[in-house]
Amino acid sequence: MRFWAGALLGAFAASPLFVAAQPARWTTYSIPETGTSVDMPSSIFTKRAGQPDGHGQRFETADGRAHLTIQSVPNSGNDSPAAFLAKRHPPPHIQYKRIAPRFFAVSSNKGNRVWYDRCNFSQRFVHCVLINYPVSEERDWDDIVTRISLSLRGD
Repeated sequence: MRFWAGALLGAFAASPLFVAAQPARWTTYSIPETGTSVDMPSSIFTKRAGQPDGHGQRFETADGRAHLTIQSVPNSGNDSPAAFLAKRHPPPHIQYKRIAPRFFAVSSNKGNRVWYDRCNFSQRFVHCVLINYPVSEERDWDDIVTRISLSLRGD
């Protein structure tokens, strides 16, 4: 009986609905080699989930339903945000796209998942956060994604 109660509590604690009732614990994740830093909810993204290309780290929730990648890659072609995004061949049906002189942000749904990518551009590097989570939880994630996105910095 204790196992099931613990498993249920663990699943519930990882839910954004629980996070809304309990304030998330935020930490700053930094990539010293590139000057990237970003606020991340370390009480939500509790598991390391591998290395992305370039520098950084992938994280996931305890139950694996949401993912966060913090990444820096060299901008060796000195690409603008629009050119960099075009080279990545984004899907044709992006629901949200904002391209500015120093960053881009794009988001859409793929199947039952929401994905959101933001990349900021500095002299030598592109500093990015990539987040995906279930469509059914979209409203629960709005404030979390906003804080992550707006906190992204790079030298």
